[in-house]
Amino acid sequence: MVDQQRIVVVKGLSFIGIFFTALVMLVGAWTRLSDAGLGCPDWPGCYGQWVVPTADHAAVNYPAFPLEASKAWLEMFHRYVATMLGATVILLLWLGWPLRRVKQYPWNISIILLMAITAQGTFGALTVTLKLWPQVVTLHLLGGMGILLLFVLLYSRLKALQQNSGRQPRRASAHWWLVAVLLCCQIALGGWVSSNYAGISCQGFPSCNAQWWPEMDISEGFHLTQTVGPNYLHGQLHADARTAIHMMHRLGGGLLGAALMALWWRYRHDRAALGLLTVLKIYCLQVVLGIASVVLWLPLWLALLHTAGAMALSVSYLIAWRQWRYNMSDRNAHGLNSSSTANYLSPDKASQPAELVTLAANRQARYD
Repeated sequence: MVDQQRIVVVKGLSFIGIFFTALVMLVGAWTRLSDAGLGCPDWPGCYGQWVVPTADHAAVNYPAFPLEASKAWLEMFHRYVATMLGATVILLLWLGWPLRRVKQYPWNISIILLMAITAQGTFGALTVTLKLWPQVVTLHLLGGMGILLLFVLLYSRLKALQQNSGRQPRRASAHWWLVAVLLCCQIALGGWVSSNYAGISCQGFPSCNAQWWPEMDISEGFHLTQTVGPNYLHGQLHADARTAIHMMHRLGGGLLGAALMALWWRYRHDRAALGLLTVLKIYCLQVVLGIASVVLWLPLWLALLHTAGAMALSVSYLIAWRQWRYNMSDRNAHGLNSSSTANYLSPDKASQPAELVTLAANRQARYD
């Protein structure tokens, strides 16, 4: 009973972790889009203080960085919420310690979360100290997305443990993995677009700067070993390089959509894969938000919605994948309920019509 109560508490805390991670990511995007990433020139404090100081204090200690209070407060709010997220991870470990030997308890996810949040804090520090270096900013975004998915996975595993679900997962096909890889690459491309300020380097849609295939400098746009400049606020790349980044993000979105549509079509009759339809709807909404961001010249509210859409797309795909792997309701497709299927496959096959036994066996092989 004690273990059950503790599992309920840990599950609730993991849900709080999902909320905090989403909030940290959105506030981080708001900070970046508002050019407040260097609102505090140092880390973890702000002008040597734990709160935003007065302009006089900032001028004395950091004369090269004039204080903009609104940007500094936005940056510090991001850090405060991130600190609360880190405390949530530590509390999860503390509460989960007595459960670490419980069968099927996801203790390994808690450990990975601790390592991920530590790495994420390091990327946060490097984002400031390296003055918004695009490589670090993009990794910081990917780290936040990874932490979000880890919290969702932890919550799902705890929910299954609470329900005492002993279902064995089905083996995922290469198609599921392909979409996952494409989704990860597309999110990375989105982060690269944002960190290099390439969101409006293409004017118009579906063409780019009145051309279907504009001038692009792909080698410079994806030069991942570029040296660290003095300051990457507003970007350092020339126009053709930013256009290349933007166009690759567009092409990646189209490739992801085609792969996702093919995956849905393949499993459209599988009731356990109904979550793919939700993923497709979110993808379509995300495309609309991306197009609107370009056409309307990247307003802040729309860019934040686009970030939230990427988060929703990733989470919904993870949930759909888990539902397909563990939910066996697809065996009810085509009018066969679980009880009748069990009867068809019962050891006493002599009492069943041969054609029904064959039909049930074929359907089981098809969906397994």
